This record gives sequence, C-alpha cells and structure tokens, in this order.
Amino acid sequence: MRTTRSSLLLGCVLLCSASLLYLGMSGMECPPKSHRYRWMELHMGSANRSMTLSEHFPEDTPLIFIGGFPRSGTTLMRVMLDAHNAVRCGEETRVIPRLLTMRASWSRSVKERIRLDEAGVTDQVLDSAVRAFLLEVIVGHGEPAPRLCNKDPFALKSLSYLAHIFPKAKFVLMLRDGRAAIHSVISRKVTISGFDLTSYRDCLTKWSSAVETMFNQCLAAGDSRCLPVHYEQLVLHPEEQMRKLLHFLELQWDPSVLHHEELIGKAGGVSLSKVERSTDQVMKPVNTDALSKWVGHIPSDVLNDMAEIAPMLSRLGYDPHANPPDYQKTEPMMSLFNFSQDED
Repeated sequence: MRTTRSSLLLGCVLLCSASLLYLGMSGMECPPKSHRYRWMELHMGSANRSMTLSEHFPEDTPLIFIGGFPRSGTTLMRVMLDAHNAVRCGEETRVIPRLLTMRASWSRSVKERIRLDEAGVTDQVLDSAVRAFLLEVIVGHGEPAPRLCNKDPFALKSLSYLAHIFPKAKFVLMLRDGRAAIHSVISRKVTISGFDLTSYRDCLTKWSSAVETMFNQCLAAGDSRCLPVHYEQLVLHPEEQMRKLLHFLELQWDPSVLHHEELIGKAGGVSLSKVERSTDQVMKPVNTDALSKWVGHIPSDVLNDMAEIAPMLSRLGYDPHANPPDYQKTEPMMSLFNFSQDED
C-alpha cells in the first residue's frame, strides 16, 4: 500500500515537473519590446539605458511639429514625411494639444500662477515636466527613427511655447483655403469644440481666428523655424514643395516622399489610424480631387460677406470673391513672411 502511494506521489511530482518545464519552455520567448525601448537601443546602444529619456533626448533635439487647422492637409503632409527613410511622425496623439492647452491656462490665470509659485512649481519646473511628457509620448507611440515628428493639428496654437521648450524644433504650418477646409469639416462631420457645424458663417469666422493665431506665431518664430505650406501648392506641385520642405528640415532628398501610398502598412513605412477622418483619402496617391469640392455648397449670403467673415483668406493669398480662385496663383509661401514685415 505504501509502495503504491509512493509511486503515485512520485508520478504526480514528475507530471508537475514536466508541466512546469513545458510551460517554462513555451514562455521563454521575450515579450515584444516597446517603441520607447527600441528607440533607446537605436540611439544609445547598450550603455546608460537606466538614464531618463530627457537626459538622452535633450531639449535642443530637432523635433518636427506639423499642424494647422483640421482638414488642411496635415495628415497628407505627415504621411509624405513618414515615407522619408529618416523620419517617423505617426498618427495623431490627441493628448499633446490638450496638455498644451492646460499648460497655457495655468499661465493665463494670475491667481493660479501665484499659487503654483508659492508651492515651488515654477515655470521652469512646469516646462521641464511638459517637455518630458511630450518626449515620452512622441518617442513612445511609434517606431524609432533618426528624426521624430508630431502631427496634432491644433498643437500649433501653442507654437511659440513649443519653440521655447524645444529651441531646435522646426514647425510646418499647413494652410488651406478656409472655404474648402470648412466644407470638409461640415460635410465629414468633424467635431471641433465651439464650432456650429450647421453654420458656414460661424465655422468660417472661427476658422479665420484659429488660423490667425497659428499663422502669427509662425511668423514670430521666423522662417528658419516655421515653414507655411499651402495645401493647394503641395498637391499641385508635390516635388517642388517637398524639396523645399526637406531643405528647410535639413533632410536629404528621398523620392519616396512622393509615393507614400506604396509604403502604407510596411515596416518602417507609413502607419495609418483606423479612426482618423483623413485615412481613407491619404491611402491614395497625391491628387487634386479635393481642391474645389466646396464650390456650390456655401450659402450665397455667406459668400457675399466672405471678405469680412474670413479676413485670413486675403492675408493668405486666397481671393475671397472667386469661387473658386485660381489656386495656381496663390501667394507664394515665403512672401507671406515678407508681407508681414511690410506691415510693421
């Protein structure tokens, strides 16, 4: 009886041992490395990985920020840059503009600033924390690459602040005829806080104000830091515009930027979001299909008042009375800086 019991016990021990060995062997494959870890491997080798990200990624790292009003070609620009062999932008993070808005609100409130200063939470402390947060998100949400960029359209409402905390960053401000941008927003039901999607007049008024905010900050940053790019010129003359852009970003020419659609879903290529509204459009090659889709959809009373409703149209070189204007004759990008200086 004792022998039988011992044999059973030994059999159970052996069975458990075999099961544990099998499970251990099947689980020996390492979990996939995070994007952040792979970036650290790419840039740091095997040394000093215990140091913080901000120590390895200093504030003078030349990040690229792409922004502009929604439906102005920001997604097209980022996928074209994503096709470059040295650049990774990736999908919108959505959290970056929200954090920047929160940071701006702390600065605007005198009472809040006094309270923060009293607590030792100075502007320097806040800026360091915001910088670290942005770096963690930008590095961690996509594949590693020598040059990293972020595309969140309204992040450039805080362009001046970003230029302050990242003194070597460069900014690409996408500009588009506001009538086309707003028609796209309304027809595709793109929700923007504070915009009444039943009113072209309301949306165009607010488009003009939002674009003015970003454009003025772009001009203040200077032509060595911020490049305005007209969507219309990008789709009409993609190679000319991309050569100008890559020169501005101090990147070598890569013809792949003209054929982003061939790299969608490929390793080291272009990753697309399933939920972003522009995904279905940027799966196609660069095209001019959307240039004048807005014509015939804007109410006549709004068209008659267009110059007063959206003064930024004229400032950006679009004829507010032409439906549509001749986009071949849109104000050249660099003259926008000269225009601003002439006004001073």
